[in-house]
Amino acid sequence: MAGLNGLHMMAKPRYSIVIADDHEFVRQALRNAFQTPGLVEVDGLDVVAEACNGKEALSAVRHHRPNAVTLDVSMPEMGGHEIIHEIKRWSPQTRVVVITGVTAPGIIAGLYQNGADGLFPKTGSSQALYENLPLILRGKRHIDEKFRKILEEKPDLPTLTPREQQLLNLLVSGFANKEIADKLGISVKTVEKHRGSLMAKLDVKSITQLLARALKDGLIDPAQEI
Repeated sequence: MAGLNGLHMMAKPRYSIVIADDHEFVRQALRNAFQTPGLVEVDGLDVVAEACNGKEALSAVRHHRPNAVTLDVSMPEMGGHEIIHEIKRWSPQTRVVVITGVTAPGIIAGLYQNGADGLFPKTGSSQALYENLPLILRGKRHIDEKFRKILEEKPDLPTLTPREQQLLNLLVSGFANKEIADKLGISVKTVEKHRGSLMAKLDVKSITQLLARALKDGLIDPAQEI
């Protein structure tokens, strides 16, 4: 009987989380908050790893298979759309919570449509994150009111796949087809195919028009520039 009582008294496993941000100050603030009992969860969250770039974040998720990862999509070494796609591929059960300073409508729409479970602005209230994170951990999706209003102003934005977003970033940065093929590890013919479908989707005929459209709709991922 005492043994059964002991089992009932055992604490439930805490939700695990990976914190990814290229600023140590942000990581430390989030770690302290997540580990504080009662702020997000009754017993706090188990911070199993931290990462300062996209590749480290993906590696940590693959290793720990956490319940959630908080993600700054403007980190070095892997863009926002791409890293969300890869996290969902390697650890489908991991909830992806984006905390970003990006406000470009096309990027925000793409992040949500490509699998982000939560979207919060870095300029927003931390309390909103703490209140909604438990719901996200339990299967809900949440987009902050600031981002919701941005998307409502541009409801017909084109949605780019992670590969199309990669290609767009490289094209507007001035890379030629051969250079893009080398960077992405694909053939020039495949680059040309993706390039054609991208320009058709955005209804443009030249790189100049592509850049103008990308700037107009906020489709350029800043992760490649930082």
